[in-house]
Amino acid sequence: MTLLRNVLIVFSLLSLSTSAAWSQCQTWTDSDRKEEAENAHVVYRPFVKDRDAAALVSELDDANFNIAFNNWKTAYEIAPAADGQRPSHYVDGRKLYRAMMQKATDEAKKTEYAEKIISLYDEQMACYKNEGYLTGRKAFDMFYMKPYGYSTTTYETFKKAIDLGGNDTEYIIYDPLGMLMAYLYKSGKITKEDFIQTFEKVEAIATHNIENNKQYGQYHDAGFQRMQSHISEVESEIFDCAYFKKKLLPQYEQNSEDLEIIKYVYNKLKVQGCDENDPELAAIEAKYEKLATEINAGLEIERRQNNPCYDATQLQKEGKFGEAIARYQECLNSAEDDEAKAQVLYSIAFIQTWELGQLGTARTNANKAAALKGNWGKPYILIGDIYSKMSRGSCDDWNKRLAVLASLDKYQYAKSIDPEVADDANKRISNLSGALPTKEEGFMRKVEAGQTVTAGCGIGEKVRMRYQ
Repeated sequence: MTLLRNVLIVFSLLSLSTSAAWSQCQTWTDSDRKEEAENAHVVYRPFVKDRDAAALVSELDDANFNIAFNNWKTAYEIAPAADGQRPSHYVDGRKLYRAMMQKATDEAKKTEYAEKIISLYDEQMACYKNEGYLTGRKAFDMFYMKPYGYSTTTYETFKKAIDLGGNDTEYIIYDPLGMLMAYLYKSGKITKEDFIQTFEKVEAIATHNIENNKQYGQYHDAGFQRMQSHISEVESEIFDCAYFKKKLLPQYEQNSEDLEIIKYVYNKLKVQGCDENDPELAAIEAKYEKLATEINAGLEIERRQNNPCYDATQLQKEGKFGEAIARYQECLNSAEDDEAKAQVLYSIAFIQTWELGQLGTARTNANKAAALKGNWGKPYILIGDIYSKMSRGSCDDWNKRLAVLASLDKYQYAKSIDPEVADDANKRISNLSGALPTKEEGFMRKVEAGQTVTAGCGIGEKVRMRYQ
């Protein structure tokens, strides 16, 4: 008895299921209301044919819209599957309900219409199959309808559409699915593994269609690029080196002379875990270094041509002292303030002192530099050095020692006005302390300590006499 009861229960359930399927797939062919259904179909179709939901709202007044909807409803209730040859009642019903959603202000009504639209997709699939295509369309509509939107239910519908449709999946799914996946991942509603699995399936579909679909390949390409732009905000957390190589290497190859793009691609691949010894990464690095060297060389030439001040410093480093001074003179003519002029004059004086031996002109330029910038000790240190060098010329021993006093005076003065040069000044003072005149030399010339005398050797400055 128990076995018989279970069999009867199963049979009853199957009968109910079959009855429900038959009900939603019923046609007017065998209906006793065939004429009524056909008449209603003929009345509403001209209103709906070749119009989308937006057109139904904008082009039909309320009276005509109601005629269309009421007759569609009659035709649908009698024969949901129409004549069994075409799914027009399901398709047209979705158009009408989308239009009603656009016109509705009540959220409960919008939800009711949205649920009816989804139901019409399910009914059409049950009667006319084509599940891959219809599930994709269903998921697309769900994403843009408030009751579903950014939900895991919508996401699961997209996944089902991809699995059912495979390479025949429509390009319309890329844009909403990219937005949805980024949102759900950031919200913690889908895992990294789930994200990757879905993305790889979509990528395979896109790649196939871009390469093989002559009619819609360009739309798949554009759609997949939009999807990638949506997930770009989370891709660094999800994908590894292989993904970014696939994404960025074409960008590098198309812009192989753009230094900034090459730099971005190289750094991004490193950050995403690509091995520095990877041949492709090494090639990008080599290209970057080569291009950077070429560009920098060009920029350097341009900078030196247009900036005499910079060019002068480079010429000085290169040992081209005559050319450096000529460029420093150009720099001096373009200098806008006294401090800048002082720096240039000091540089000229330094070269003249230590490289060209033009001591008289060097002293003049050093004094000009000191006059233009107050409390600056470096020019006075240099003048002290100039005096030391002047003393090594054809001077007698007495005047050489007086030159030492002149140098010491400049060093002392330099550190008194500028603490930054104190160390340099003290070293020089220490080195010259043993070269002061002796008392015997002063006695022979009847020059006493503290007396003012004029230093020779071309210096011509008065110094106060000090002895060892």
